[in-house]
Amino acid sequence: MARLAQTAGLTDVQQEILSTVRDFVDKEIIPVATELEHRDEYPQQIVDGLKELGLFGLMIPEEYGGLGESLLTYALCVEEIARGWMSVSGIINTHFIVAYMLKQHGTQEQKDHFLPRMAAGDIRGAFSMSEPGLGSDVSAITSKAVQDGDEYVLNGQKMWLTNGGTSTLVAVLVRSDEGHPEGTAPHKSMTTFLVEKEAGFGEVRPGLTIPGKIDKMGYKGVDTTELIMDGLRIPANRVLGGVTGRGFYQMMDGVEVGRVNVAARGCGVAQRAFELGVQYAQQRHTFGKAIAQHQAIQFKLAEMATKVEAAHAMMVNAARKKDSGERNDLEAGMAKYLASEYCKEVVEDAFRIHGGYGFSKEYEIERLYREAPMLLIGEGTAEIQKMIIGRRLLEEYKFQG
Repeated sequence: MARLAQTAGLTDVQQEILSTVRDFVDKEIIPVATELEHRDEYPQQIVDGLKELGLFGLMIPEEYGGLGESLLTYALCVEEIARGWMSVSGIINTHFIVAYMLKQHGTQEQKDHFLPRMAAGDIRGAFSMSEPGLGSDVSAITSKAVQDGDEYVLNGQKMWLTNGGTSTLVAVLVRSDEGHPEGTAPHKSMTTFLVEKEAGFGEVRPGLTIPGKIDKMGYKGVDTTELIMDGLRIPANRVLGGVTGRGFYQMMDGVEVGRVNVAARGCGVAQRAFELGVQYAQQRHTFGKAIAQHQAIQFKLAEMATKVEAAHAMMVNAARKKDSGERNDLEAGMAKYLASEYCKEVVEDAFRIHGGYGFSKEYEIERLYREAPMLLIGEGTAEIQKMIIGRRLLEEYKFQG
């Protein structure tokens, strides 16, 4: 991968960070990823290594003990980690989103309380929007918070919580109708609560239960769970930002940067699939020569490499746009949509190059083939991205009649 997916204009510090992460991936993740994934085993040793590298505090400001790096630096690190094993990138992604939401929207007390320990990796973050009957329609949330003196009582069931068991801080989006007039738009009566809990499964604090891991086709190792609130009492000072009714906007801000992260994951998985495909094509021989010498395979490799390069360029553009302080929902939506779709196609082409061996669990491409579909769904489906893109384009190119 000497030529593909290079990023121009990086500082010496950024290059050093990426080089360190790349070495870690090559030595500590790739050799064990497939074995751990097949066992659906949480990669504790890998996570401990990321903690030592300071990855959990990569974007947390230096005043809170973090490295204070940009979204671009973070996205490029995620790309490298996903190249090794996508599940590991998921472990740090949800943590990063919660830290970002705290940094952008938290009260000073909330920042002082959580961010230093999040930077050290002592607190692990997760966030929760989805519900069993919800899908992409966030406005249909039924989980609810009702104020009771200086506390709120939360009830409801959440779904698809990444890091649900291993996290110790969850940002949970629920309805909070009190204080909002009847007829208020649903997205204006939602609140994000910062819920502290014990790591593990079962009742992790009074009124809060994490039932267990959801058994998934891919994206194994990382724990994906439900979250059940039954009379969960949360103090008022754990409302993110200290004011109710802002949760939808806070979550969407977090999801926007999360979409850059998913794009980066798609880039990383696609890069690894290309690496595996181009290597295998030079090792496998048919009709007296390596299959890489057959024109049909060369065409396939050319298409794969072009998609890797294009997805990487769009991901970098979206990250840089957000870092500049500009609105980037259009760029993030495009990057997430293109990278996830191209990832699926590149992985499938690498799978085809492997022939029958691609169907064997002895080959790494089998794992990637099961992992790629998750990126088509996470942080918004392709259809949701197209809606965002279409609306933004109509804003930018509004007809002046």
